[in-house]
Amino acid sequence: MNLEKALYIFSGLGADERVFQRLDFSGFKVTFVKWITPSKSETIEHYAARILDQITTAKPILIGLSFGGIIAVEVAKLVETEKVILIASAKTRREIPYYYRIAGKMGFHKILPTKLLKRSNCFSNWFFGTTTAFEEKLLKQILIDTDPIFLSWAIDKIVRWTNQTYPQNTFHIHGTGDRILPCKFVNSNITIEGGGHLMTLNKAEELDQILRHQLGMI
Repeated sequence: MNLEKALYIFSGLGADERVFQRLDFSGFKVTFVKWITPSKSETIEHYAARILDQITTAKPILIGLSFGGIIAVEVAKLVETEKVILIASAKTRREIPYYYRIAGKMGFHKILPTKLLKRSNCFSNWFFGTTTAFEEKLLKQILIDTDPIFLSWAIDKIVRWTNQTYPQNTFHIHGTGDRILPCKFVNSNITIEGGGHLMTLNKAEELDQILRHQLGMI
């Protein structure tokens, strides 16, 4: 058993450990990294350096979901890791859809009202790929709980991300049904058929098998 190995898990934008509740991380020392409030003009590199304070073990394994994967890539530039596992995320700016990058260059994302982005409705449910009433309820609560300052800052960092490199020990898992970061823009190591942006919940069994294999548990 890998009892001494440490997992540091970065949730999606505004989310927390609730989105991982159906995955099995037994056999590891798990830390869910907490988002910290960014300053308005803080770079993603500086933010990664500050959040690095929560990683207290040598050669950790980083798991990042969505925006958490982007931060995991930035953190991995600063500390030696055993492995970096990305779920429904992006490794470089080229895996961010071109229309997001265009919006970032034009500044269109800055005119989106934060209150609108925090609302749960049929569009957000479709966009995130919810499949049950439980998932819709959880997504609604996550959006309510999301810090609007962090949300605005993170969206800006996603659409203007300039990263072009990633660790060689990165393993990328992506869903073919992801509507937020479509699979066609991503060069992943393995895909989950029909998996959306919330596949930690609705594709948990399949995802769990992949993760436990990558973590050396099966």
